[in-house]
Amino acid sequence: MLRRLVVSAAVTVAAAPLAAASATAAPKPTPKPVVGSPGAPALGDSLFPTLGNGGYDALHYNFTLTFGKTPSSPVTGTETLTAKATQALSSFSLDLGPAPLIGAVTVNGKSAATTRTAEKLIITPSQVLPAGSEFTVKISGLSFTATPLSDDPSSVAYIAAPSGSFTAPQPAYMHHVLPVNDHPLDKATYYFKLTTPAGTMAVASGKLSSKERLKNGSTVYAYAQRQPMASELIQLASGAYKMVDQGVGSGVRLRNIIAKGAGSVADDLLADNAKQMAWVVKHLGAYPFDVYGVIVTDEDPQFALETQTLTMIPGAWFENPDDAAWVAPTMVHELVHQWYGDSVSPKDWADIWVSEGHATWYEARYADDEGYFEDYSGFPTFNDFAQRIYELGDKYRANYGPVGRPLSGSDDDLFSPQSYYGGFLVLYALRQEIGARAFAKLEREYVTRYKGQTKGTADFVALASKIAGRDLSAFLNAWIYGLTTPPMPGHPDWAVEPVDVTLAATSRASATTLVSDPLPLPRR
Repeated sequence: MLRRLVVSAAVTVAAAPLAAASATAAPKPTPKPVVGSPGAPALGDSLFPTLGNGGYDALHYNFTLTFGKTPSSPVTGTETLTAKATQALSSFSLDLGPAPLIGAVTVNGKSAATTRTAEKLIITPSQVLPAGSEFTVKISGLSFTATPLSDDPSSVAYIAAPSGSFTAPQPAYMHHVLPVNDHPLDKATYYFKLTTPAGTMAVASGKLSSKERLKNGSTVYAYAQRQPMASELIQLASGAYKMVDQGVGSGVRLRNIIAKGAGSVADDLLADNAKQMAWVVKHLGAYPFDVYGVIVTDEDPQFALETQTLTMIPGAWFENPDDAAWVAPTMVHELVHQWYGDSVSPKDWADIWVSEGHATWYEARYADDEGYFEDYSGFPTFNDFAQRIYELGDKYRANYGPVGRPLSGSDDDLFSPQSYYGGFLVLYALRQEIGARAFAKLEREYVTRYKGQTKGTADFVALASKIAGRDLSAFLNAWIYGLTTPPMPGHPDWAVEPVDVTLAATSRASATTLVSDPLPLPRR
C-alpha cells in the first residue's frame, strides 16, 4: 500500500505542471450575456392598432392609493406589477395617457429608465429580463385626477361627479388613469388598497377583504379581484357613497354602492338583483366571480357599464319607477356581461358583437319572461322584435359595417346598434338553425369552457359547430361578416328593407338617413 501510494504521488506530482499549463492555456468559457429586444408596442387589435403591449404577460397588479376630500382631488399612490417575460426583454411598455403623473420606476428593485410618449410608458430595466422569468415593476409617485364629463371620449375614464368619483373606461381609456396593459388580451388579477378621508368611502372591483379605521378618521379599504380582469373593466370610486348589503343570492354576495346625490333611487328595482342573478344563472351557469352589485352614480354618462363585479348605472335611470320596463332588462344586460364580456373577454374589439349580442339577447328574453315585452321594446312579441331588426339588417350593415367588422373604434361605430341588434340577430338565426336545445347548450358551454379567458368570433363559431355536430362556419360567417343580411332560417317571409346607399367605410349615410325607424337605443 505504501509503494502504490508513492507511485501515485509521483505521478500526481509529475502531472501537476501539465494540469496547470492546461488550465492556463484553456480558461473556462465566460457565459454569454442574455441578448434581449424591446417588447412589441401594441397587440395588433384591428380597431385599436396602437393599444396594448407585447413581450410579457401581466399577472397581477397591486395598487396602493390615497384619495382626497373632493371628487376632483388628486389621487396619489404606488403601483406594483408582477409580470412574466414571454421573450428576452431589453425594454417593454405600458399604456399610459398624458395626464397621470409618475415618479421613480424600478424593475426587480433596481432603478429603471423611462420614456413617455403620448400613450405609452417605455421602461428599460438595468439588465435584460430573460424569457420565461417573472419580474416586478414598481411605479412610485403615481398621481391622477377625476375630471368632469366632456366631449373628449377619454373623459369617461375617471369621472368627477357631485358626490364622488367613478370609472367608465371602456373600451380603451383606463390608461388615462393608471399605467396598465390596456387590452383584454392581457388580463390579470388585482389588489386595491384604498385610503379615503373621514365621511367618504372607497370601492373597487373585487371582494372587500379588509376595512380599517385610522386614528385620523380615514378608512383603509382593501379589495381583491382574484379572477382575471381586463383593465377596461376596473371600477374605482370614492366619495359620499353608501353600501347596501343584499345578502347572498345564488351563492353570490350581493351589494350595491349608492351615491349620496343619486336622488330617489327605486329601491324595488335594486332589490331585483337576487331575482335577476337567479334568472341568469339558470341560463348561463354559475356566476364567475365572488361578489356582484351596482354602483349608482349621480352623474349620467348616458350609458351603463359592466365594470367587473360592480356594474355602473346612472342614478337618474332609477328615479322613475315607471321606467322599470327598460331599466330592469338593462340591469340584466349588464349582469349577463359578467359572463359574456368580463369573464370571457373579446380577443379583438371587432369581436364586441359576441358580448353585446348576448347581453341584448338575454335582456330581451328577460323582458319577455317578465311579461312586459311590449313596454320594453314597443313590439308585441319577441319574434316581432326580431323581425323588425331583420328588416333593418342591410341598413345597419350599410351604416355601421358587418356585425363582426365595425367601421372604426369610435364610440359611434363600436357601440352602434349593429353591435347590439346585429349581434342579437346572429344569435336568433343560429338558434333557428341548430334548435333551442343545442343553442342553450352552446350558451352555457362557451362561458364555462372559456371562463377567465380571452376569446373571439372564431372560437364561438368553432364551438357552435362542435355542439351542432356540423360545420357552421359558412352559415355564421355570412351572418357575421356578410355585406348583406342572409335569409332567416324558418322565416322565408321575412324581407330586408332596401338600402339606397353603397356600403363604404369612407362614405356613409347618417343613421337617421338609413334607419328611419330606430329601435330602442342601446345603453351598453
